[in-house]
Amino acid sequence: MDLAQQIQVLIDNAPRDGTTPQMVKAIAPALTLLARQLKHLEYHILQSLDQGWMVTTLSNRTQPELEKNVIYAFPTLKDAADFQSSWNPEIMAVPVPVTHILFQMLAIDTVNSTVFFDTPGNLTAGTEVRREDLQRLIQTQFQQTQSAPRSYPSNLPPDIA
Repeated sequence: MDLAQQIQVLIDNAPRDGTTPQMVKAIAPALTLLARQLKHLEYHILQSLDQGWMVTTLSNRTQPELEKNVIYAFPTLKDAADFQSSWNPEIMAVPVPVTHILFQMLAIDTVNSTVFFDTPGNLTAGTEVRREDLQRLIQTQFQQTQSAPRSYPSNLPPDIA
């Protein structure tokens, strides 16, 4: 599924509350921009049987009181399985479109970042996308959209009033 199709699925599956589909359309350019910087259209996310995504808490080595919660996104099912230190039958890896992962980051306020591993077999180097950076990008996009001058059709006569 390409990025445009992924965004359309998000829009189609949004609650019909009168605002969510419009919100998804409004933030779609930001989601697409970030997704294009990653190498895969789909990543594998570890989740529990009740479909909750596995969140890992990381501590700073020099300042253990500094912690952040991350979700790991793996390029292959094997990488996701290899990540688990011991096999747990209640955790499974599921493929998730990249734009859906980014969208979920906005909804899961306990998550600080998602780390996207782009190279199969290499779980030592990943691309971190911070939730606050995603929010800032969306905020900037909204501001640019609202401050953009409105264009008017040029075929209207100058004395239309």
